[in-house]
Amino acid sequence: MIEVLFFGCFLTFVNADGVADVVLSCSLVEEGAGLGGMGGGALFTRTPATLVLRDVPVGPDESLDTLTPFVPPSVPDPDLILFENKGDSFFLQRLASVSVKSAPFVLNLSRSVPAVSSAEIPNAVMLLHADCNELEVMCEISRYAPRGLPERSDPAYFMVSLSVEGLDISTSLILQTLPVEKDQSTLTQNKLSLPLSQSGTLQTKVIFLVFSNINSVSAPLRGDVLLNCGFKQEETSLAPEVGLEWRLQHRGKGRKVLEMKRELDNTEGATVVHGERKGSSVDAAQALREGNVSMSLTELKVGDEGTYICTVNLGNFHAQQVIQLHIVQPPQVSLSEEKLILQKSSPQTLSCHCAKYYPLDTQMEWFFLPPTESEPKLFPNQGSLSSHRQHGDGTFSLSSHITIPPSFSPGTKITCKVSHPAMDEPLYVSIVVESPQPDSYWWVLGFLVVTVLFFYQVMK
Repeated sequence: MIEVLFFGCFLTFVNADGVADVVLSCSLVEEGAGLGGMGGGALFTRTPATLVLRDVPVGPDESLDTLTPFVPPSVPDPDLILFENKGDSFFLQRLASVSVKSAPFVLNLSRSVPAVSSAEIPNAVMLLHADCNELEVMCEISRYAPRGLPERSDPAYFMVSLSVEGLDISTSLILQTLPVEKDQSTLTQNKLSLPLSQSGTLQTKVIFLVFSNINSVSAPLRGDVLLNCGFKQEETSLAPEVGLEWRLQHRGKGRKVLEMKRELDNTEGATVVHGERKGSSVDAAQALREGNVSMSLTELKVGDEGTYICTVNLGNFHAQQVIQLHIVQPPQVSLSEEKLILQKSSPQTLSCHCAKYYPLDTQMEWFFLPPTESEPKLFPNQGSLSSHRQHGDGTFSLSSHITIPPSFSPGTKITCKVSHPAMDEPLYVSIVVESPQPDSYWWVLGFLVVTVLFFYQVMK
């Protein structure tokens, strides 16, 4: 599947009662005609669309005088694609709460407890003014066909993919169209063939969403990680049971990591959790209370790296989030010599060893600092590299070899600089060139001379 991204921005309109109408520039994505490529049309067509999230509460610090409520077009336009979401815009509430709370889930999502209504959000202005904060917003809308229902059912359903890159969070939400009282003046949206409201909008509500607070995470080899994923549904439950599946995709291969089924209307109901990867787990109690279906992985291996897909199923509906897991392990760096003594007649080889690191990307550089200078210099010839060696645990080792000429001055500092994605800053290991020692011949001759003189003095 070709993924088409449309980058838009948040526009915010604040009403007098302290709630905001958030307007998103989106793209309606539909399957196109033709086979694509040189001989046909595009695989997908994209049409500009707008999504309005009504009545999102804002914080007390928001200046209401500087913003005005969103007003739909004075003359309804059947060519305009304008989705209007009625009721609680809980997606924006969740976004704001994430930015100010350490806990990733703050809304109760289960059937046994009523859905949380709109609440005042601290720092919501930062999110509602994403364009002012230079945060990239992606909004993509497409038709959604629930399992077991006709493709063009009434009501109609749409899948909306939203992400805010600067906040590293994303969501997939399902919109359901609301009934429209039709009369002779009712217009029909030309492209979607759906009735419009009197203001010319497609009135909808969010019935289900799946979200994540992270798009990508790095974790150390043999460490633990929590892959964040959650869901929320409208107050009237869509199904009595929730199904969860975590899958891993990497280098063209896929496998199931964990599967769970849980009753939502029974706090003591049976939970079926099957983890195919040892050390994988989901907190079933949090899944019921908070919609938190995050997965924990322990004792990470190189083989755990890849793309994780969190899919939540509620009756006829399902949505998912994708999270990238990167395994990292910093190198163990050492030099081949503890002391480096110059040889007058021949050059010497100094090696820098990087051991047991992951991933493969590493860079090694050599510098030297003469005793008479203050800034190190890059070796003109960076020497040679050994071939990469891969160990049984998937980590790598590499060595760099440099030649030290006899012309180097004693006191010169030689440094090996190592850069690797697992380290925030490069690692430096150094050695100082020492003066050459006298030849052993002169040591022996000197010893003999001293010995002869000693005995000569004794025998006198």
